Amino acid sequence: MTIDLTGKVAMVTGGSRGIGFAISERLCVAGASVAVLNQSRAMEAAAELCGEGHAIGIRADVSSPDEVERALTQVEAELGPVDILVNNAGITRDGLLVRMSEADWDAVLDTNLKGAFLMTRLAARGMMKRRWGRIINITSVVGISGNRGQANYAASKAGLIGFTKAVARELASRNVLVNAVAPGFIDTDLTKNLAEPARQALTDSIALGRLGTTGDVAGAVLFLASDLADYITGQVLVVDGGLAL
Repeated sequence: MTIDLTGKVAMVTGGSRGIGFAISERLCVAGASVAVLNQSRAMEAAAELCGEGHAIGIRADVSSPDEVERALTQVEAELGPVDILVNNAGITRDGLLVRMSEADWDAVLDTNLKGAFLMTRLAARGMMKRRWGRIINITSVVGISGNRGQANYAASKAGLIGFTKAVARELASRNVLVNAVAPGFIDTDLTKNLAEPARQALTDSIALGRLGTTGDVAGAVLFLASDLADYITGQVLVVDGGLAL
């Protein structure tokens, strides 16, 4: 069955590269008009997507309430009301807990968790009025299992899971569905820089015997954004190739 999102407007934070770009591209190919939000390369990424009139790029800091409001106002003016919100923006500032600075803790929580809160709070209002919406939060298996040297990142992603479930309960009566996708080890620029022994060790820990692709994650998001997921809310879809088995 082909998923058709024609007439829908999607907004993807952190959508200019990696997983975010793959999500933006998949939504665009399915027919949605897509707004790519990022602090860099937003316009360039939009130009690589569906062509003029179907994708726009907006430079915005999702941790800033003023910039979030400005971005949503621009999307509504240029594309229309937001039907699908993908909270993908995320950063890392890794380090052992005892050496982690307060600034590194705050930066990660502000972008990864507060950013999703600000975006969702604003976009959900229109969705509730129209009684249709899809909010998809990109969390991580690290938010489920934890990871050494990533206390801030794991806390932000675990918080995003709790946020997903709470907001799903609040918005369900208005037919606004809220779910999360938790990627495992995905083949991105970050993993490409790993030494071969470390990369092989990662691969050996995955039941399917390979790292995931950005397309694997984008496919899960496309499913949750579509009518095929009409009876799914408050769930975390783990896309990890069997890592947690």
